[in-house]
Amino acid sequence: MARKETIRYSEAFKLQLIRELEEGKFTSYVKASEAYGIRGSCTVLEWIRKYGKNNLLNKVVRVEKPNEKSEMKKLKNKIRKLESALSDAHLDLIIEKEYLKLSCEIAGIDNIDEFKKKQSIG
Repeated sequence: MARKETIRYSEAFKLQLIRELEEGKFTSYVKASEAYGIRGSCTVLEWIRKYGKNNLLNKVVRVEKPNEKSEMKKLKNKIRKLESALSDAHLDLIIEKEYLKLSCEIAGIDNIDEFKKKQSIG
């Protein structure tokens, strides 16, 4: 079985790569590792953490209180119910329009507005 080759990087190289990340030369640490041919998927990530440059990781941390989390669930459920009610209302409106067209055909009325006027009088 072939032995895996271990590559060691100097501190100067590591700091240079991190400096280039800070300057915006690379859009992510993955792109930087690809550019320099660094094979380890987490090698550059470890350097970023080692030198305290976590701002380069583009992670968003969200802190919530327990009641905020349950409030978020309630709001999502409410949105889901409102979306369902809205789609039902749209279907009802489509059915009513088609029923009106059918009623006009049966009554022999070509103009739907004329039919509406006759129905509002009676």
